[in-house]
Amino acid sequence: MFNKEYEAMPREKLKELQFERLKWSITHAYNNNKFYKKSFDDAGFTPDKFKSIDDMKHVPFLMKQDMRENLPFGLFAVPMDKVVRIHSSSGTTGNATVAGYTKGDIGVWSEVMARTIAAAGGNEKDIVQVAYGYGLFTGGLGAHYGAETLGAAVIPISGGNTERQLMLIRDFGTTILACTPSYAINMADYVATKMPDYDFKKTNLKAGVFGAEPWTENMRKEIETRMGIKAYDIYGLSEVIGPGVSCECSEQSGLHVFEDHFYVEVINPDTGEVLPEGEKGEIVYTSLTKEACPIIRYRSRDITRIYYDACKCGRTLVKMEKVTGRTDDMIIIRGVNVFPMQIESILMDIEGTEPHYQIILDRKGALDDVEIMVEVNEKIFSDELSQMQKLTSQIQQRFRSVLGISAKVTLVEPSTIERSLGKAKRVIDRRDM
Repeated sequence: MFNKEYEAMPREKLKELQFERLKWSITHAYNNNKFYKKSFDDAGFTPDKFKSIDDMKHVPFLMKQDMRENLPFGLFAVPMDKVVRIHSSSGTTGNATVAGYTKGDIGVWSEVMARTIAAAGGNEKDIVQVAYGYGLFTGGLGAHYGAETLGAAVIPISGGNTERQLMLIRDFGTTILACTPSYAINMADYVATKMPDYDFKKTNLKAGVFGAEPWTENMRKEIETRMGIKAYDIYGLSEVIGPGVSCECSEQSGLHVFEDHFYVEVINPDTGEVLPEGEKGEIVYTSLTKEACPIIRYRSRDITRIYYDACKCGRTLVKMEKVTGRTDDMIIIRGVNVFPMQIESILMDIEGTEPHYQIILDRKGALDDVEIMVEVNEKIFSDELSQMQKLTSQIQQRFRSVLGISAKVTLVEPSTIERSLGKAKRVIDRRDM
C-alpha cells in the first residue's frame, strides 16, 4: 500500500473521519458557492442540520446539467487566485464540464493516483508509460503526477503513435502501461499485423492500469493473454477529481474506493432512493477534501454496486463492482433496455470474433433498427461462406436468448472498424439524423 494509515484504517475510525470531512465539505460548498447555497436552501437543507452520515439523504443531488449550466467557473468555491489547474471534459454530448484544482487538490489527486499504481504492484523502481491523452482530459496528467508521487520514472508519451509506443516499451524498459483498455488492444493488433517480430513477453512490461471506459472481464483476458501482463481496472471521473477515485488491488475482486477522500452511495436511478449495500444502481459521489470545486452528491450515471468484504490485500475500503454501463449509455431497442457492455460480453465469448465492434442504431418507419458490426479473425473471414453464416446465426441466437433482442449482424474483416486513440466509439446513433 502507498498509504496504509488510510487504506487499511479500521471501519469505525474511517466513518468518523468521513463524517468530519463531509461536514467540512458541505459547509465549504454552502458558504462559498452561490449555486450550492441556493440548491441547499431550495431543498430546505443547511449544513447545521447535518448531524450524522444518515443525513446525506436530505442533501440535494448535483446533476451534470447543473455543471454545464454553471460554466465555466460557477461551481468554484475559492477565488481564482487559489486555482492552479483547470481541466474540462470533451463536451461531445453537450457543453463541457469544468473542474478546478488548488495546490491542495493537486496533492490529493497525486496521492490517490499513487495509491492506484501501487495497488497494481507499482513502486519507485518502476517505469510507467502514460499513453492516456494529456491536456484538458484528466487521464494523462493524473497518471503522470501519481507515478511521480510514487517515485516511479514516467514516460509522458500521451496517446497515439502506436509504433513509437511499442518501441519505447521495448527500448526504455517500461514496466507499467497506463491507457484505455481499447488502446491496449489496438497495440496488440498493431503488433499482430505490422510488427510480427515484436514479443511483449521479451519486454519488461508486467502490468497495465486501464480506465476511462467500461470494459468486460473477457476484454481483460484478451489483453492479459496477448500482452502477457496483468490488467488492472482503474476508475475516475473528471467531475469528481479525474482517475484515482477507485482501483483494483492484487485480488482483482472489485475496485477499492478511496473513502477518506470520496463518499459513495448507490441510488435507484428512477426514484433517487439510496439502496442497501450490494444492490445495483447508480453510484453517487461526494468529495470530502476538494477545495476549488467541491462535488456534493454528484449523480455519475454509472451503474454498479458497492459492498464490503475482508479483502486479502488488507485494505478496509469499500469496493465497487466494475461499472457495467451508464444510464445515459443505455440503448432502448424495441422496448428492451441494453447496455453496450452486455453486447461486448456476448461477442467476446464467441470464438472467432475480435474485440472490435460497433452498434449502429437507425429508425425504419416507427421501429428502431439495430445493426451490430463485428470484426472476425482472418481465418474466419477467409473461410467458406457457410462458416460466416454459421457464426452470424450463432451471434444472433445469443442476442435473442441473453438480451431478448433481434439484431442484424454484419461480420467484417480485421481492421475495418476505425480505431480510437482514447475512448472507443461503440455506438453510432442515426435515429435523429
